Amino acid sequence: MKFRILSLLLAFSLFGFAQQKLPLIPMPKNIDYQTDFFTLNSKTVIQSNDINSFEALFLKENIKAQTGLELKITSKFTAKNAIQLGIKLPDTTNFNKEYYELSIEANKINIAAFSNQGLFYGVQTLLQNIPYENAKIAKIATVKITDEPKFKWRGMHLDVGRHFFPKEFIKKYIDYIAMYKMNTFHWHLTEDQGWRIEIKKYPKLTAVGAWRTGSMIEHYNDQKYDTIRHGGFYTQEDVKEIVAYAQKRHITIVPEIEMPGHSQAALAAYPEFSCTGGPFEVAKIWGVLEDVYCPKEETFAFLEDVLTEVLALFPSEYIHIGGDECPKTRWKNCNHCQKLIKEKGLRDEHELQSYFIQRIEKFLNSKGRKIIGWDEILEGGLAPNAAVMSWRGTEGGITAAKEKHFAVMTPGSHVYFDHYQGEPKNEPIAIGGYTPLEKVYAFNPIPDELTKEEANYILGAQANVWTEYIPTTQQVEYMIMPRMAALSEVLWGTSNPKNYKEFEKRIIKHFEFYDKKGINYSKSIFEVTSAVHPNEKGVAFELKSPNPNGIRYTTDGSEPILSSSSYTNPIVITENKTVKANYFEEGKAKSATIEQEFFINKSTGKNIKLVNPPHENYSIGGSFTLVDGMRGNPSKYGRDWLGFWGKDMNATVDLGTTETISKIQINTLLGEGSWIYFPKEIHFLVSSDGENFKTIQTISQKEVAAKGGKIEVNFPKTNAKYVKVIAINNGIIPEGMPGAGSQSWLFVDEISVE
Repeated sequence: MKFRILSLLLAFSLFGFAQQKLPLIPMPKNIDYQTDFFTLNSKTVIQSNDINSFEALFLKENIKAQTGLELKITSKFTAKNAIQLGIKLPDTTNFNKEYYELSIEANKINIAAFSNQGLFYGVQTLLQNIPYENAKIAKIATVKITDEPKFKWRGMHLDVGRHFFPKEFIKKYIDYIAMYKMNTFHWHLTEDQGWRIEIKKYPKLTAVGAWRTGSMIEHYNDQKYDTIRHGGFYTQEDVKEIVAYAQKRHITIVPEIEMPGHSQAALAAYPEFSCTGGPFEVAKIWGVLEDVYCPKEETFAFLEDVLTEVLALFPSEYIHIGGDECPKTRWKNCNHCQKLIKEKGLRDEHELQSYFIQRIEKFLNSKGRKIIGWDEILEGGLAPNAAVMSWRGTEGGITAAKEKHFAVMTPGSHVYFDHYQGEPKNEPIAIGGYTPLEKVYAFNPIPDELTKEEANYILGAQANVWTEYIPTTQQVEYMIMPRMAALSEVLWGTSNPKNYKEFEKRIIKHFEFYDKKGINYSKSIFEVTSAVHPNEKGVAFELKSPNPNGIRYTTDGSEPILSSSSYTNPIVITENKTVKANYFEEGKAKSATIEQEFFINKSTGKNIKLVNPPHENYSIGGSFTLVDGMRGNPSKYGRDWLGFWGKDMNATVDLGTTETISKIQINTLLGEGSWIYFPKEIHFLVSSDGENFKTIQTISQKEVAAKGGKIEVNFPKTNAKYVKVIAINNGIIPEGMPGAGSQSWLFVDEISVE
């Protein structure tokens, strides 16, 4: 008997052999489960027309690593106990090179594809079916799979500018990309804090630019540094070796050479390409720095020389030129820049940046390549053939697609793997934000705003790994695993957020493989997560874990133990209290304890309306976040806070009945390194009818700063049914600050009324 399954309902051992649904990641497009087994043993052979093909050798090597069995490779297709690799002749000219078929039968395994790339993906799927344990035989469940990905660009990024990682780890990183059938490695090679690629014509780029004395060690606002010399670079021979390594695994490496901003390491080596002439040091501070390339002919000649050597090393169609976070301070005060603006008939410094990018694009186009850059390259006019990486949300990708430019989605909301993935106090220091596994899995790279035709311009997506706070290879692994697996299924096109729990079961099975491979992965999936909902008596606190029956909690301040209250239903919170919870498995706590303090007041759980919606990146919980009884954790602005980019927060709380009130509270955030600013002012108003409001008090930005963003206004007792709070966005970030010239972020949380 066989049955067809076209779903993600999978929940058994990745490496076992029972005939149940297989926890494959990414889940294949089509699966037919069978009722038999293939027996892998020492007599099994690998059959391939090319016995030296990488796919055959890769399969042999990995079967030995997983089972201890060393199989022979033969070009003779006669043996029954065999794994066959074969290239099919396509019946159309418009075939998918990434398509493959995997048939596991009782007496043989067949992998067929239209290309070696497809074969490689079939091999990866097969390896996920083979037990990871030394044994003389291995039972593999029979199954038939036809499979192909949805998106062309399935990528992972790695910043080696902030922290350098050795060549062997870059290869390991590529292995991880390959394991989950992703096909693009975006290699961020240059930064203010380090230049990481050898350029023979300009040796000081690495002799000077690859090294710094000290690094920022805590958050930007803390301004703390160590004095440790840090650096390193990849020789051109290293790069050639890594590119070849990736090509064998059907991965394209897209190099990034940042310009015009994020260039202080290069300017430390060659200050003549700046507007001021320097001198400069390789930066040890994170964030955005004002010294950038000056758009003069000598600079363009330098960059063309650099790119010429880069092109000789990387065969990729696209070359990433950055284009993000370029302050215009130096250009505004540069006589040459101002003269150039007039000569070229440009309106301002934003159009000067567009001119800069178009100069570089013209050069790269002349060499048969295309540019891709961060979404700031849209400002001042997009270069004719440029592709866009949309990181400040999906807006940049939407704009590019509507203008018939290709785009890759990389929004900070869902795919910034430098963000926290669990409770910050239980996690290594991160730049901020909150991007748990479930949020990654829920990502949709194609916005609803796009038509079907426009959606064709979305190439795919990638996760970005910025390494300001990721100094070691072990921590890189921790930040990407298992979130990378979730993203791979999104990009393969088989994710289903409604079935996240089934994915969760599958990824937990992959942890067995991570353990045996020695991969340092995050176990935050076992951490109890929560959600808050309105309740007529206050709020309802919902707890979640891989197995809800394993949650134990307390409300008296004590640590949860196995005999503590067992969670069954959302906890109704009607008064101030602290809930602590943990997940237990086999009698032991599986994760660190989570703790949530509630502050119940007259606004808690009440209806609230916003004039401006929060930005999609920071909108978890929607407007209810402001009246959920929880005060935001400053380290976790991706979960506990609402974020408004360039917009004011205008909120009206309906208390339900007329109440006598005398105090209103609200919290705001400051994080200049992340473009987060206190509001210019905050207005507090009350009303009895919801239409006619009276101002109670107005707080200036200076007062907000003096109170550290924690604002409390007291006033004579007054009767009101409605409370309005308006926080005015800081507006454009001033010169000399990170993100200068860009819109400010406004983060707010918890409007309390007493």
